[in-house]
Amino acid sequence: MRRTQSALRQFPDLIAARGSDLVTIDAKDRMPSTHTSRYALSARTVNAGLFFTASHAPTPLYYVLGDMRVLTPAEILHYTVHALRHRSGAYHLVNSHQAHPFDEVFGPATARAA
Repeated sequence: MRRTQSALRQFPDLIAARGSDLVTIDAKDRMPSTHTSRYALSARTVNAGLFFTASHAPTPLYYVLGDMRVLTPAEILHYTVHALRHRSGAYHLVNSHQAHPFDEVFGPATARAA
């Protein structure tokens, strides 16, 4: 998939239920940066996520990052619209403090097991 330009490469990894709602999850395991307190998400990924969200409304898309924190494509764009961009322009750099704890978005583990 990495060698193609297909939008399916950016398709969410999981479709899940959160209570009675359907949600999609795209796991991003190589986050955050080991040298900064920022996540680097490709502009191509964020653009595909925005398109996916718009075309599959009201089903949300969540990026679950390697440290188990969560962001949406819209949040990434919002947080980076006036921020410093990666010098190539290929990445959105998001401060890791702006991500949500996993349990805040999906509920505590005890609630998920019920």
